[in-house]
Amino acid sequence: MFLLFLGFWILLNGRFTWEILLFGLAVAVAVYWFICRFMDYSLKKDFLLYKNTGLFLVFLGILVREIAKANMGVLRLILSPKYVPEPALIYFKTDLKSGICKVLLANSITLTPGTITVSVEGDEFCVHCLDKGMAEGMENSDFVRILRRMEAGGK
Repeated sequence: MFLLFLGFWILLNGRFTWEILLFGLAVAVAVYWFICRFMDYSLKKDFLLYKNTGLFLVFLGILVREIAKANMGVLRLILSPKYVPEPALIYFKTDLKSGICKVLLANSITLTPGTITVSVEGDEFCVHCLDKGMAEGMENSDFVRILRRMEAGGK
């Protein structure tokens, strides 16, 4: 996070000089100290963030793939004259522990066409699906598998 603050400082200045770098270092240290002291952040969380960057990029790739697949499924559903969709509310539980992973899962489901996360209460998700066939395997999807690996620290 410190490097992000420093890079942002240099980017906002629009040029690079030694004075800007030294002042930016001081500002980045002050902001980093502030978030560690008052916003429940730590160096451990910083290392976990850097460690999970690769997994997060994989997660984004999976999200793009699932969005494309769901787009085709919804398009097929809409354009098919003989197929009648069967909307459904699906409830499932997850073993994800961290709030951020649950939020990522809920938002990923909502971003995927044909599904909307209605509520998340504890470990239980309620998802509305345009067709009940879209809900198959949601509790063990690729999203959940990659988020479990992120919670485990990238193992």
